[in-house]
Amino acid sequence: MIQEIVPYAYLVAAVLLILGMRYLGSPKTAPRGNQIAAIGMAVAVVATLLMKEVVSFTVIVAGVVVGSAIGALLATRIQMTAMPQMVALLNGFGGGASALVATAELLNYARDGAEPTGIVPLAIVLGVLIGAVTFTGSLVAFGKLQELITGAAVVYPGQQIVNGLLAALTIGLGAMVVMDPLVLGPYWGLVGLGLLLGVLLVIPIGGADMPVVISLLNSYSGLAACATGFVLGNAGLVISGSLVGASGIILTKIMCDAMNRSLANVLFGAFGAAPEAAASGGGGGEQRTAKGYTPEDAAVIFSNARSCIIVPGYGMAVAQAQHAVRELSDELGKHGISVKFAIHPVAGRMPGHMNVLLAEADVPYEDLVEMELINSAFPETDVALVIGANDVVNPDARTDKGSPIYGMPILDVDRSQHVFVIKRSMNPGFAGVQNPLFFNDNTMMIFGDAKGTVLKLVEAIRELA
Repeated sequence: MIQEIVPYAYLVAAVLLILGMRYLGSPKTAPRGNQIAAIGMAVAVVATLLMKEVVSFTVIVAGVVVGSAIGALLATRIQMTAMPQMVALLNGFGGGASALVATAELLNYARDGAEPTGIVPLAIVLGVLIGAVTFTGSLVAFGKLQELITGAAVVYPGQQIVNGLLAALTIGLGAMVVMDPLVLGPYWGLVGLGLLLGVLLVIPIGGADMPVVISLLNSYSGLAACATGFVLGNAGLVISGSLVGASGIILTKIMCDAMNRSLANVLFGAFGAAPEAAASGGGGGEQRTAKGYTPEDAAVIFSNARSCIIVPGYGMAVAQAQHAVRELSDELGKHGISVKFAIHPVAGRMPGHMNVLLAEADVPYEDLVEMELINSAFPETDVALVIGANDVVNPDARTDKGSPIYGMPILDVDRSQHVFVIKRSMNPGFAGVQNPLFFNDNTMMIFGDAKGTVLKLVEAIRELA
């Protein structure tokens, strides 16, 4: 009787997962979406434990205890600013788990001398290959985000040729495994190549493209899980893996559109490997000087303003300035200044990075406005305040055909009446190009740590009241 309800439980879990993902489409409903999806996953886990194939609940309980302890430790210790690294690791763990399960199943077949049939051999190959690529690729992404290795694109002569040859060799080994699964030599070669390809495919991707990489690796982890579901004959794993894989691909497409670049260009274009532009001005020719101001100078401008758009960026995340920014928003509101937050799709180091940080600081959801909706408001805005953003506000993306970011949709902050930019220095962003916005007549640079500078600005505005 119990075995008969398992398929229906998987169906209920699938419906809950789909419903949960639907609610994830809005910051306001995202917490509810997480809760619904978590219930769906719990249903799927319980249904799996009811299957007769489970032979050792002791091992499962031990895994749950150890995994829960690690998860609780990470949840309490990891700062919100380090969430991109955490997501990268979780993607890698998912891929690695799929590869291990596929390997275990193949070893079981080899031990019993029973050759897998149907789609199973191909599913084993895909599960271990995608899982291995996801595992090591995610570790490299983590290293770049954590600054354990360089965040710049790492390239070398003949890189694409090497990758192409390795990919061809991988296909050949995969075909050998499918044709004769019980000969394990080609399989272990496939595992090794998958691990190597994960490293080689991610190291030539620069830090500016990390949102796309994280989204793509998330899709890979779902596809690996889906393939492993076919290996195990587990409908729940197939469904959940398919959902993760499909949603990751859709999000990757959105990220690429937000940068006006193709996925192939992100993966193979080595964006960010070019030498950085001179820090003293924009692209070649005339050298320009940025105008430095103090928070007290900015407070005077704010005292005469009626509207403000705050543009958060990676600098806000690094300085953990989201709570200070919320305090500034509240203070401006007390003075009758309308405040909105302009959110660029690829601001930060993972999809939705700015939304997550501002939500943690209890910034109202309705104050977070997407790029497509906020851009028309900049010409009528008295003050645009850029906090640690660079490439997503670079006007060269509209005008300079020679710029590597030409054509990328940006936030039109330069069209505001006044622009304040809080930065530590004049160093270019992750794209490696200087921003001419910093030298415009209506732009005032405030140099310093984002959190400390914003708090000084709040105090200066209070003193003028």
